[in-house]
Amino acid sequence: MDSVILDAELLPLMASAPVFVLSNEILAPMRANGLGVAPSLSDAVERTDHVVSTDPHVVVRVHRPRNVEGLLPLVYSVHGGGFVFGSRSMDDAKFDRWCPRFGCVGVSVEYRLAPETPYPGPLEDCYAGLLWTWEHREELGIDASTVIIAGVSAGGGLAAGLALLARDRGEVPVTHQLLECPMIDDRQVTSSSQLDGLPVWSRDSNTFGWRAYLGDLYGTDAIPGYAAPTRADDLVGLPPGMVIVGGADGFRDEDIAYALRLNQSGVPTELHVLPGAPHGVQMFAGTAVAELWATLVEQWLARVLSR
Repeated sequence: MDSVILDAELLPLMASAPVFVLSNEILAPMRANGLGVAPSLSDAVERTDHVVSTDPHVVVRVHRPRNVEGLLPLVYSVHGGGFVFGSRSMDDAKFDRWCPRFGCVGVSVEYRLAPETPYPGPLEDCYAGLLWTWEHREELGIDASTVIIAGVSAGGGLAAGLALLARDRGEVPVTHQLLECPMIDDRQVTSSSQLDGLPVWSRDSNTFGWRAYLGDLYGTDAIPGYAAPTRADDLVGLPPGMVIVGGADGFRDEDIAYALRLNQSGVPTELHVLPGAPHGVQMFAGTAVAELWATLVEQWLARVLSR
């Protein structure tokens, strides 16, 4: 079986990368410890939390650049974490950059986590947050003409499922989708998903995440496209967008295939595959490949948000 080929600049840095295989035993301490030291937050952005629902408990965090008047485009973000860990605060640093730079409102949703809450709970939480944001767009100062949904890893998978759900329910007019290394195929049958030595997010961790998220559906043919978007039969009418993934990421092939299907379905979709980039390459700030990733994402956002 082929092994991972990493960008040469990353090789000496991999010693500091998280090394783990997700399991029930390490999930609780992983959640308790979080993802390291919280970044210092910018005074240029105002953040407010809003309870969308009490049963189930769903919260969104709204980020808005200070001293900016008028209606601003929306970026609605779903955090990553393999469906089993993470929180809305993971998007704080991102929106500290994006809100002042692009003049946008950023909203991050806190959804219930698997395995305690399997599909469809987390996706419905994401939808509830999106619907609440849309219904409160005037008081939040949101320009209804630009509604971008975005997500990284499992958050990218939830964002892709959310795009399908929003299209089919017809309540929120999503205009674009930004999918960064999205986790979208539970079957793990692609060549990249079977690579040996996958850093950061291994085959075993991927299996654990999907088992937790799908619950009793895992391993069956009853899994809908909302849960695993590569299973969706019809991609027509989805919002245009961007898919970006690393060449050393187990999600590489499923993400390439999804972007191809979107384009074939008449959905203009920009695709970037960065050779040698592993899953979570954004963690390696300062490296050329991580900087390229950030540049490509922000160039796409700049084009969309300037329209």
